[in-house]
Amino acid sequence: MGVRRLCAVLLAASLAGCAPATAATEAPPPARHAPDQARPVAVRTLTVDPTGPRPLPVTLWYPTERGRVAPGRFPVVVHSHGLLSLPELHAALATRWAAAGFVVAAPAYPYTSRRATRFSRADVRNQPADAWRLIRHLVRLDARAGDPLAGHLDVGRFAATGHSAGGFTTAGMFTSGHPARLRSGVIIAGGGLAGAFAGPAAPLLFVHGTADPVVPLTVGQAGYRRATGPKAFLGVLGQGHGEYLTPGRPGFDQVLAATTDFLRWTLYDDRDAGRRLRADAAHPGVTTFDDRLAGPAP
Repeated sequence: MGVRRLCAVLLAASLAGCAPATAATEAPPPARHAPDQARPVAVRTLTVDPTGPRPLPVTLWYPTERGRVAPGRFPVVVHSHGLLSLPELHAALATRWAAAGFVVAAPAYPYTSRRATRFSRADVRNQPADAWRLIRHLVRLDARAGDPLAGHLDVGRFAATGHSAGGFTTAGMFTSGHPARLRSGVIIAGGGLAGAFAGPAAPLLFVHGTADPVVPLTVGQAGYRRATGPKAFLGVLGQGHGEYLTPGRPGFDQVLAATTDFLRWTLYDDRDAGRRLRADAAHPGVTTFDDRLAGPAP
């Protein structure tokens, strides 16, 4: 996709507010200890509001033990795809995050996914509200008797992550008055929307290829500068719009390690993971890392 067309999307998206429909100030419950070892991962699908005006198919990756959902409660990562993409195209990251102790929920947005019957770039502005709809659905699902995931979702601890247009979607979730259960975000090859970063300060990790021809590096850097809370910027040297999200490509190992430890730090209060972040990301000739992360996890 050309730079002009994507920039037109982002301009259109910036014209509409993206505040969540609900707000809460309750502090989340204490985090549980992050798993010490990687777990097997299973996948399931569901649809949020299947008969509504914006049905939202969702792919879920979650940790297992002996063929069942692993015991315990797991923080949830809501991952948003880019234009003309799909949740399953992000499985390389999603399965590894789930193995590390997270439930990953990836929606297929109704007008920007590869399967959209009527594609609309401008619909990015509506996707933060879709993501909040998914979060509310998962909160209800955790209390639904008989569902395999019931009682296994740590509904006080969500993170939002996303690539490209999904990165802008993620930024649009961090608006004034967003619920405290949204604890952190990872913005990959994206930037900010109007109203983003105005809410309660939450740690944010920006990831960007330094040679990105679709969303220029300067767009990601501008979002980083606007963010007011603890933040870090991981630059993948010489890489474009997302090659580094493919296993075996330059930067993948660093991006995986940094994002996983960032999520462990912010969702499990794992201070050791927080201290590992710079070492995860620092690799001469592959990545650069700038951080303003201070203090314990929120």
